[in-house]
Amino acid sequence: MLTLSLKETTEALASKGQLVSRIYDEAGPELDFAKVKSLDGDTAAKVEKLQNLDKEVTDLVAHRKSLIELEGNRKRAQELNAEYNKPAAGFKHPGAGDAQAEQKSLGELFVESKAYTQRESGASAMVDVNVKTTMSRGTGWDPAVADIARVEEYPLRKISVMDLYPQYTTNQDTVSYMKETTHTNNAAEVAEASANSDSALALTRTTDEVEKVSVWLPVTDEQLEDVAGISQFINNRLTYMLKNRIDSQLLEGNGTTPNIWGAAQLASIQTQAKGTDPTPDAIFKAMTKVRGTTAGTGFAEPSAICLHPNDWEPIRLLRTADGIYIFGNPTEKGPDTLWGVPALVTSAKTENTGLVGDFRGYAGLFIKRGVTFKVTDSHASNFIYGIQNIRADIRLAAVYFRDSAFSTITGI
Repeated sequence: MLTLSLKETTEALASKGQLVSRIYDEAGPELDFAKVKSLDGDTAAKVEKLQNLDKEVTDLVAHRKSLIELEGNRKRAQELNAEYNKPAAGFKHPGAGDAQAEQKSLGELFVESKAYTQRESGASAMVDVNVKTTMSRGTGWDPAVADIARVEEYPLRKISVMDLYPQYTTNQDTVSYMKETTHTNNAAEVAEASANSDSALALTRTTDEVEKVSVWLPVTDEQLEDVAGISQFINNRLTYMLKNRIDSQLLEGNGTTPNIWGAAQLASIQTQAKGTDPTPDAIFKAMTKVRGTTAGTGFAEPSAICLHPNDWEPIRLLRTADGIYIFGNPTEKGPDTLWGVPALVTSAKTENTGLVGDFRGYAGLFIKRGVTFKVTDSHASNFIYGIQNIRADIRLAAVYFRDSAFSTITGI
């Protein structure tokens, strides 16, 4: 049974919290207790001592909570005592010779008023009555309100870019594959007894690093304990944050660790300038480059066109000279397509620059580990203040097997 005061309990918690935090820091992420210097004995003895420390800390937390509740009760009792046992100041009982104040009811005042005595002539009058402030919802007890079963989330863009990529799994920290970098085709017809022409092939190993995308959020113990469904809400929002970042990186990431490769930043990507062409024409020319006309470039089939909403708007609103909408009547919903290829309209794409590519055939998202959540209160003084750190992360690599299967459209 703990008999410490609130001050003593808080100081003990701070001391033991620092010790526990130091022990975990010494043990490291692998929890190797052989590295722990703050505890004596072998590994088993250190683990047992740490467990005892954890129990002491748990008991101290419970004891401190009960002391805080008692302190709150004590203050409320003092306030109630002061409010209801305060003597009335200046009260004097009337004596035999004191004049008695005449008291009249509201009804008597009204009957004696001009409004009543001269009612037949239509007269009106004010009745001086001392009325207290009306108790309303604004100044009184506002009724309790129960939230409806909906949380309106912050307006954010839809996750869509990841859907363009075929997804695979990997157990390596690097995605490695062979790429044919030389293809010399000297196949030709030869006459009888003539020499055959020789060709050449060369393969090069290509690698892409698996990167980690991470996010964390501090949450109090009370928030996690008292709000139904808060854990699921936090998990969903942290997962969205990760996917939102991945969506942006898949289009514009520069590939320098820890960044993921973005399709628009590939080293050997093709490019088509809009120039004086209408935007649909420039996009079609980029599609032609992706389809390829020269050995070593393209020879792929575009599976998607990526455009910023501000770049797609003037395309969708294009009209003929007599006002006919080229891409369909406004009453027609229809899919967003251009030259028969789906158009992905997203603010994840940089404005004024479009992207065409064969994502389906020559790109891949290799996931080493899906979204993982970890919770701890060992960071800084979070243990003492009852704050949990929730971390979510994912490890993956974006791989592009053929840079020339993609083309940007500049100057939109």
